[in-house]
Amino acid sequence: MEALRRVLDEFNRLHGSEARARIVRAGEGEVVIEFEGSFCATCGLYDYFDDLKWEALDFGLKVEPVEVLEAEEDDFEHGRYLVRYVLDHSSPG
Repeated sequence: MEALRRVLDEFNRLHGSEARARIVRAGEGEVVIEFEGSFCATCGLYDYFDDLKWEALDFGLKVEPVEVLEAEEDDFEHGRYLVRYVLDHSSPG
């Protein structure tokens, strides 16, 4: 999980003005990550979920977003999303 925490630190460093990510729960072979923020209006929402996947590769970790478990949006372009990722068992983490 330490590698995944470093991935989230990097994601938050790069995207923190628009979206922040944190681990909600981790289990055998999967992790649920909460994304919260205003998100960029010109970017696709799912691009943020994929960006985390690409950041993870830089840390030698393979994760794949597979399901949005929960989505909340308010009237002020702010949202909160819980996304389930599967972890590649051959990845450190």
